[in-house]
Amino acid sequence: MFAYIMRRMFMLIPVLIGMTLITFSIVHLIPGNPAQVILGETATASAIEDLEESMGLNEAYPVQYGIYVTDLLQGDLGTSLRSKAEISKEIWPYIAATFELTLFAMIFAIVIGVNAGIISAWKQNSWFDFLAMLFALVGVSMPIFWLALMEQWVFAQELSWLPAYGREDSRDPMASITNLYVLDSLIHLDFGRTITILKHLVLPSIALGTIPMAIIARMTRSSMLEVMNSDYIKTVRAKGSGQFLVIYKHALKNAIIPVLTVIGLQTGVLLGGAILTETIFSWPGIGRYVYEAINYRDYPVIQSGILVIAFIFVLINLIVDLLYKLIDPRINY
Repeated sequence: MFAYIMRRMFMLIPVLIGMTLITFSIVHLIPGNPAQVILGETATASAIEDLEESMGLNEAYPVQYGIYVTDLLQGDLGTSLRSKAEISKEIWPYIAATFELTLFAMIFAIVIGVNAGIISAWKQNSWFDFLAMLFALVGVSMPIFWLALMEQWVFAQELSWLPAYGREDSRDPMASITNLYVLDSLIHLDFGRTITILKHLVLPSIALGTIPMAIIARMTRSSMLEVMNSDYIKTVRAKGSGQFLVIYKHALKNAIIPVLTVIGLQTGVLLGGAILTETIFSWPGIGRYVYEAINYRDYPVIQSGILVIAFIFVLINLIVDLLYKLIDPRINY
């Protein structure tokens, strides 16, 4: 297991180098003088020179890349041109907001999707199988922005059951410790606030988790059907094992690998920033943060945001690879 982990870690090195090269090149791909484009046509020559010096644009390309990588290794992502704040400190609350939303969206998607796929495979060609796969097809096809707006209209406006915007009640903000609001409320032992924060999470989590849920359900059904028709499952059944034990102990363990791949990919996509969901629900996540930086031509923030999103995606894939080995020790590269 240790050798497997080390091989996977070493395989990340060229990927990470490629990520830094691509994100570093963003500024240099701008037509013309990058400093002029960032500051606008009305910028003075002295302002352009100052920005070139602060961003190292007056150095040779390899020297600039070396400075960029050195700063990254020291945890320095640069300074935002708009807020003048250090990006490494400014970006974390946005990452935490997206992480919290993605976590609850994926819990919804995994719990509903995996169990719907299992029951559909178990009750193949039944009315439940038909309805579940029809629902999954609708879920994959449904635009996120339409579902989000319908949720706000029905559950927030018409029924007034759930809040439609933000992470908590703006009238009574909480002193944040980790910027993970559910965790912070539990640390403060404020369980009433925990319930309020969870209510704010319900609608965006469902909107964000519907497509992954549908994909997971379809993949689980397909994988379970293949496993449940295998000889060793027939042997387990012949030994008199109960249906629940056959499905959840024997069949699911062998069918989960392709499902785990889908879960990992979908989690990486959602952690990369769900701009539509975050915009509609006024959720201050990483996707919205990068989108606003694009509007303001804040290229250091765009660079750092893309790098962080790419790193998260790579990290999720690494975790999935390690889970493969944990679930099935026969897997080896």
